[in-house]
Order: sequence, then structure tokens, then C-alpha cells
Amino acid sequence: MKTVYIGMGANLGDPRRNCLEAILRIGLIPESKITGLSHLYRTQPVGVKGHNWYVNGVVVLSTRMGPHQLLDRLLLIERDMGRVRHGETWEPRIIDLDILLFGTQIIREKDLTVPHPLMHSRRFVMTPMAQLAPHLRHPSLGKTMSELLETIPQNGQLVEPIGIE
Repeated sequence: MKTVYIGMGANLGDPRRNCLEAILRIGLIPESKITGLSHLYRTQPVGVKGHNWYVNGVVVLSTRMGPHQLLDRLLLIERDMGRVRHGETWEPRIIDLDILLFGTQIIREKDLTVPHPLMHSRRFVMTPMAQLAPHLRHPSLGKTMSELLETIPQNGQLVEPIGIE
């Protein structure tokens, strides 16, 4: 079994409800079991202006699936929940599911890059990662999740816990 960290975010419709629905669907992935869940956080959009605030969090999944099989499942969950990709970077979304870490694997392929290439610079990713696994080391950077979070300047990246209940 591999331990996988999945980032999730939403800012369309009811973002909190969308994240909760995604968690339920991730829990139904075959050969897998949710073993951890961060708080949900309300976060300001990064890189764009005028978008709704996001709800973000991280799910820890123990799985027998390979990275591409899991990616296919996550993309299917996104599609089934109504996500339509228009090809714009940072476009609003009903749900976004990203493989952040897949065990200690480093994957650099056209359709999949793990660790997620921007995770270490995003407060909305590193806050829940540090909550779940503060001493876990990033496979390619060698720093812990807590250390990486400390290096991210605040710069308007507000992250407020909203709970999951």
C-alpha cells in the first residue's frame, strides 16, 4: 500500500459541500482507504483577482493503485461532479483534485508530475499538509512539510480553518 496525499479545492457552487462530496467519492475508490483528513480551509484565490474564495484541504489515501490509475479515478470524480476544463490556468472550479505526493515517488511525465510542482509554494496546500504530516519530508526538496510552510511568505495568501463537520 502506498500513502498518497491528495489536494482538493473548490470555489464554485457550494465549495465546502463540493469538498465533502469529493471526500466521500475518494473513499469509494477501490483498493484504497482514507487514512487522514485535514481541516477544510477558506482561502483567497492565488494568481488571479475577482474569483470567489476557495475551500481547500488534503486527503490522505492508502492505496494499492498505481499513480496513473489513481489519477484516472480522480479525474473521473471531477468529471462526475461537473467539472469542465476550459484550458485556462487557475479557472474557477466545482472541484479540483491533485496528487500532491505518492509515497516517496518522483514522477516527471507529460500527464503527471509528483510531487506536485507548486505545492511547496502554496500556503493553501502546505497549511493542511503541515497539519497532517508536519515531519514528512518532501521527496525532492528534503524539507519537512512544516519547514516548507514556514518559508512561504504570507503575501495575501489568507488561509482560515472552517472545519469539516
